[in-house]
Amino acid sequence: GAAGQRCMALSVLILVGDLEESQSWMEQLVEEAMKLKVGNGFVEGVDVGPLISKDAKTRAESIIQQSIDQGATCMLDGRGVVVKGYETGNFLAPTVISLNQQQHYITHSTD
Repeated sequence: GAAGQRCMALSVLILVGDLEESQSWMEQLVEEAMKLKVGNGFVEGVDVGPLISKDAKTRAESIIQQSIDQGATCMLDGRGVVVKGYETGNFLAPTVISLNQQQHYITHSTD
């Protein structure tokens, strides 16, 4: 039962081990995430479609901002993406946040 909708997004990735190796992997992740095309999910070649609602977009953007406010590094900020023809759509481009400590809102949120 997904009522016709199912999110297949990766929400959290935890890297454990050598800091330099983790940083290198994060940089590669950012490079690959930047290649993803945001748009209408029914259009060929689009990798990332819109969020389900304006509230969902607002909540996701709030989590991003709260993490930054708490000292996280936003390595790739997907807020503010505009998709031609869908300028008022609920789009959020891929976002990569690096946490430098464990006490961040994003690590305790179940949204």
